[in-house]
Amino acid sequence: MNYENRLPPEGINVSEEHPLKEFFVLVMGFAIAIVLLVLVLSVLAGWLVRFIPFETEQGLAEKVFMASSLSTSELNPELNSEQQAIEDYLQALADKLALAQQLPKDMSITVHYIDEGDGEEQTVNAFATLGGHVIMFRGLIEKLPHENALAMVMAHEIAHIKHRDPIVAIGRGVTVGLALASLAGLGDSSAANMFVGQLSLVTALNFSRKQETLADQAAMDTLQVHYGHLGGAELLFEVLQDSHSGREPPVFLSSHPITEKRIEAIAAHRDALLRDKPTDTKIELTPLPDTLHWEN
Repeated sequence: MNYENRLPPEGINVSEEHPLKEFFVLVMGFAIAIVLLVLVLSVLAGWLVRFIPFETEQGLAEKVFMASSLSTSELNPELNSEQQAIEDYLQALADKLALAQQLPKDMSITVHYIDEGDGEEQTVNAFATLGGHVIMFRGLIEKLPHENALAMVMAHEIAHIKHRDPIVAIGRGVTVGLALASLAGLGDSSAANMFVGQLSLVTALNFSRKQETLADQAAMDTLQVHYGHLGGAELLFEVLQDSHSGREPPVFLSSHPITEKRIEAIAAHRDALLRDKPTDTKIELTPLPDTLHWEN
């Protein structure tokens, strides 16, 4: 038997495809896997943190405030007698709205009033954060024409707390952040620093459009129970719309549904209530107390 040592065909080790094609395919596959992992972790974290007792969330909130950019002194500033009277009024209103919204017995709302002082540019904002804390800024309150509009924003923030939106948002952020840090090969110190950084954002949480829509719906139901009508609720959004005309929107509207759609939703909800229960009762708006008065 004869054997012949033949030379391999020319170009046998050369691919006809561009050498970068396989690289890009691998990169795209890795990127898609990361995105899917982040989505799964986000959904899972959002589901699991809802089982955290509210009492535990309150304890976590105290620790977060001490370590975050929102210091205890900023959360509980030194208030003069007039400012304290405003905070007391806001707290009383929140307690009534929480009752109308049927807040669970283990939940409580703590309102903090922030006044940046005369002569300073006031922040047009309000937000809910961990542990049932609601932050109300003078800049928003002084633009509202009556209590009904104020109650709309207060009930909206209470709904976020009832739905556990703050703990869900921070839980998702921390879980995803730590996962990405692990994938990036960061050391324990870096991961810990990033963890604290995520927690420091708790004072400026942005909720999803779905969460905002559900909070709006809960707020409308709350006003219907408390006042017996939704009169004046849409004025909150009209005031906010006017306040940011030609500028960046206030923080309160960040990641929120389009303002016009929110106004339309209130009108539609009010019309539906009137169809179900027609009434000739004149809608009377509740004026703000003399306490909410500032010298400009």
